[in-house]
Amino acid sequence: MPADSDTIYSVTSLNQSVAQLLESTFAWIWVEGEISNLAQPASGHIYFSLKDAGAQIRCAMFRGRNRSLNFRPENGQQVLVRAKVSLYQPRGDYQLIVDRMEEAGDGALRRQFEELKTKLAGEGLFAEEHKQDIPELPEGIAIVTSGSGAALHDVLSVIQRRFPSIPVRLFAVPVQGAEAAPAIVRALQLIDDNHESLGCDVILLVRGGGSLEDLWPFNEESVARAIYDCSLPVVSGVGHEVDVTIADFVADKRAATPTAAAESVTPDQSAWQQTFDWYEQRLTQLMQEKIRRNREKLRWLQQRLKQQHPQRRIALAKEKVSELHRRLLRSAESLLSQRRHQLAAGYARLSANNPQKRLKQKAQSRLYLTQRLQRASLNLLATKQARFSNSLRTLNAISPLQTLERGYSITLNAEGKALHSIEQVKVDELIETRLQHGRIFSRVESCHNDSLNDSLEDK
Repeated sequence: MPADSDTIYSVTSLNQSVAQLLESTFAWIWVEGEISNLAQPASGHIYFSLKDAGAQIRCAMFRGRNRSLNFRPENGQQVLVRAKVSLYQPRGDYQLIVDRMEEAGDGALRRQFEELKTKLAGEGLFAEEHKQDIPELPEGIAIVTSGSGAALHDVLSVIQRRFPSIPVRLFAVPVQGAEAAPAIVRALQLIDDNHESLGCDVILLVRGGGSLEDLWPFNEESVARAIYDCSLPVVSGVGHEVDVTIADFVADKRAATPTAAAESVTPDQSAWQQTFDWYEQRLTQLMQEKIRRNREKLRWLQQRLKQQHPQRRIALAKEKVSELHRRLLRSAESLLSQRRHQLAAGYARLSANNPQKRLKQKAQSRLYLTQRLQRASLNLLATKQARFSNSLRTLNAISPLQTLERGYSITLNAEGKALHSIEQVKVDELIETRLQHGRIFSRVESCHNDSLNDSLEDK
C-alpha cells in the first residue's frame, strides 16, 4: 500500500495534470522541422509530424488557422511553426497545436524568388525588347565580382586566351551576405555614370556556384532594377548551369557560368585572324583582277584610237557642223516666210474690223436706244400719273377729313386712341375732340350708356 503522503492519480487526472503543466510551462514557441505523415481530411484540419534527425512530434493545425497559409504543405518540406505544447488526453500523446506555419530555409527563399520573378515580369523587366545587343568587339569590359573568387580567375583566363588586347576593369564587390546587393548596385551605377571615361561598353556580372542562400544577392530587387536601368549591356554569369537568378532574367544576356559569360563578350582571336587573312587574300585577288581588266581596257582603247584618229573625227565633225548650218538657214528662211504670211493675214483681218466703223455703228445703236428709252419713260410717267389721280380720288372719298367736312368730329382719349365706347374713358379724364378746323380739349364729367339708335328714336 502507498504511504498516506503519496497521491494516487487516475489515468484521466494524470493526463489532465500533465496537459495543464505543459500548457502553462510552454506558452507560444517556434519549432523548425521537416513535415512527415501529412494528412488533410475533409474536415479541413491538418495533421502531420514534425521531425529532425533525432526525433519527431505530432502536430495539429485546425481549420480556422490553416486558412492563413500562403503555401501548400507537403511531406519532406522544411517548415517553421508557431505552436503551443499540449497533450491529447484520450491517448496521452504529446503534441503541438500549430497556430502559424512558414516555409523555412530554401523553401522560403524559393517562394520569395518566385514572387519577385512574377512581379518584375509583370512590369516588363524581362521583356526582350529591352535587351541590348552585346558589342561584337568591346572597347573595354567592366567585371563586377569578388576580387578573390575563382570566378574572376576564370574570366580573366578566358579573356587572356581569346582576346588579350581588350582592356579589363575590375570592380570588386562582395558576392554574398547582406552587404553584397548594395555593393553590386553601387558598382553598376558607378560604371554606368562613368563608362565613357572608363572606356567600357559591356559589363560582366559573375560569381561562382553556391547554395540558393549564397546566390541570394543576385535575386534582390535592387540589383534587378540596377541592371534594368543600366545603359550598358549587362551579361550575367552566376553560379553553375543549373543555377538561375533574377539577375539572369533581367540581364541583356545570360551565360550558364562565369567562363561562358567571358566567352560570350570576347571574340576568338584566332578566328578573327583567320578572317583577316581571308579578307587579305580576297582583297589581293580583287586588286589583281581589277588591274588585269584595266590593262585589257587600255589595250582596247589604244586600238580604237588607232582606228579612229582625232583628225578624222575632227573632219567628220566639221562636215556635220556645215550640214547643220545649212539646215538652220533653210529653217530660218522658211519660218520667216511663214511669219510674213501670218502678218499679212492679220493686217487684213484688222482692216476688216476697223474700230472707227464699229464705233459709228455703236453710236447709231445708242441713239436709237436713247429715243426708245425716252418714249418708254414718257408713257410710263403718264400711266403712273393716271393711277395716282385715281388713288387720290379714292383716298379722299374715304378720308376722315371728308367726314369732318360734313360736320362730324373725332374724339381721342389721353393716349391718343379714337373713342368708340364710354368704357374707354373715365370720369375726370382729359379728352380731345378734333373738328375740321381745330381741336377741343375737355374733361369728362359723367358717362351715360345711351346708344345712338335710342337717341334717334327719342327724337
